[in-house]
Formats: sequence, C-alpha cells, structure tokens
Amino acid sequence: MPNFFTGVGHYIPTQTISNLFFNEHTFLNEQGETLTQDNATIAAKLKQITGVEERRYAREDQVTSDLGYMAAAAVAISDAGIDPETLDYIIFAHNFGDVKFNTIQSDTVPSLASRVKHLLQIKNPYCVAYDILFGCPGWVEAVIQANTFINAGVAKRCLVIGAETLSRVVDPHDRDTMIYADGAGAVVIEKSNDEKGIKAHLSASFANEEKDYLFFGKSYNNSNCPNTKYIKMSGRKIYEFALTQVPQAMKKCLDDSPYEIQDISKIIIHQANEKIDEAIVNRFYRQFKMPVPENIMPMVIQKLGNSSVATVPILLKMILNGEVENHKINEGDVVIFASVGAGMNINTFIYQF
Repeated sequence: MPNFFTGVGHYIPTQTISNLFFNEHTFLNEQGETLTQDNATIAAKLKQITGVEERRYAREDQVTSDLGYMAAAAVAISDAGIDPETLDYIIFAHNFGDVKFNTIQSDTVPSLASRVKHLLQIKNPYCVAYDILFGCPGWVEAVIQANTFINAGVAKRCLVIGAETLSRVVDPHDRDTMIYADGAGAVVIEKSNDEKGIKAHLSASFANEEKDYLFFGKSYNNSNCPNTKYIKMSGRKIYEFALTQVPQAMKKCLDDSPYEIQDISKIIIHQANEKIDEAIVNRFYRQFKMPVPENIMPMVIQKLGNSSVATVPILLKMILNGEVENHKINEGDVVIFASVGAGMNINTFIYQF
C-alpha cells in the first residue's frame, strides 16, 4: 500500500541576498590568485549558468534546527492536522548541523531531530528522532526511509525534515559561494487508504573517484586559518556525473513503477543549478525519444538559490500553495522527485497525488 503526504510545510528565510551583496568580495582561484574578471561579470556569468539572481539567508539568531522546527511545527504538522505525540519517527536531513552565525563549529549533539522533538514538546519516548547525512539528496532519502518504516509496520506516521544553512559554511573567496542558500521543508507521511502516494523509489551511491566531487576544503585565501574548512565542489565533474547518472536512475525508477513516461505530470528536482537540471531532464526524455513537455519542471533557484536538502520540499510546498507561476499539482497527478549530491548520491521516487 502506498504512503501519502498528509501535511507539507516550508520555511523560507526572510533575508533576501541579491547578487549585489557580493560586489565587495575578493574572489580568488584555487591558487589564491585574484580572478581577472570583475565581480559584476562574475555575477552575470553565475546567473547565466545557474540561474541564481537571489538567495535567502537565515537571520543571525537562527540555526538549522530552528528552520527545521519552523517548517515542521508551524506548517507541516498544522497542515496535517495531527497531534505531534502521534508521530513515530522524526527524521531530519541536513549536512552541517547547527552552525551559529559568525562561527565555524558544527553542533550535532544532540541530533537536530532531537532538538525539533524537544521544541515540539513531544513527551512520547517511542517517537524516535534521528538525523540523516546524505548530501543534497538527504530529504528524498529520509522520505524513502520513512516510507520503508511504514511499509514494514514499525511506524504509522513520520515527520521528515530537510533544512540547511549553507551560508554558514561557504568560503567568501570562492565564487561558488554565490550559489548557496538557507531554508527548510518538511512533510508528514502516513499510511494511505487508497492508491495515492509513493509508488516506486531508487537510491544509489557512487563513492570511488566520485566521492570527492563535493567536499570540505581550505579557503582559497591562503592567509586564512589552514584548519578552517568550507564546502567545495568540482563543478565540471558534477555536471558530467549528473548528466550521465541521474537520467538513468529516473528511468529505472519509472520502469519499476506502474506508470509510463506519458503519465508524468511534473518533475520536482533538486534545485542545484538551472543548466544542470535542464540538461538532466532533457537527457531523461531523450531516453524515450521524446521532447521535454512544456511546464514539466518548475524552478525556483533563481530567487531562492541552492539550499541543499531543503530545495525539494520547499519547491513542493510552493507549488501546492500556488506560488510558482504556471505550475500546479492536481489530484491524480504523477510526479517524479529526484536529487543528486555529495557522496556522490542519487535518489528518486515516483508519487501520485
């Protein structure tokens, strides 16, 4: 029996950061040399490649678990209309824990899921709270885990959160910093009494040479503390990997489902990079010798940036709220969810609304 989202929530930070914010940054290359292009040119090229014009940053008094709590408690649980005491699992997907503003230390003890459970004032000790680190596909993977728990009969109702404050772990001298953002999304997932919900899923990890395509590395400013690490990526390798592996995974998942390619209404994909996502979807449909249908892939990275595990649930809630122009989800629609990120990990599931 498929399992269904009974509540969906998101929290989008209120602090809007435009590309102009980076005008005074000193961007360097890996050798610590100043880039020859001026910052306006760098920002224009970033927009051309990734689509990013703006991103959202958390307030200085907020950390990742706060964002997750606000997405879960204020929206998803309310949307589901449930008593939090009835939750069997709280699964919190993130990558860097709670990093306070203007610090470099990650705080993950206790788990962020335990912190959210505490904030929700849940007394039930059999509501199990734990975190998952799976790169940007973490929220999708947590949904797959919750679905498995329910199918195995060990849970009836789960809360799945994805939240991140990437603005706290970026190198100010690396132009890739301009992609990243903060945010949170959450769903309540329960056993369905009809055929709605998750119909197929697939996960994969590539951990040979792909392991270091996304990593924690030193600042490009060689005078900075050499022991301070920041999120780094090998953009070209990630692009080639994603184009090769993600469309294949999506097709395999669709093949394992009861649907045909013509049944797909939407593709909700991790908002990593506009050009990468467009290329993935083009390559996916090419496998079926089909053009990409109009309005199949909503995008919000232009205004929200890449908030890692939070991008997929945020986008889902925005569509359901009617906040994404020319996109809506109707009852009966079949949607492919997909993500790719550090690990390198890929996952996807097919869901009927």
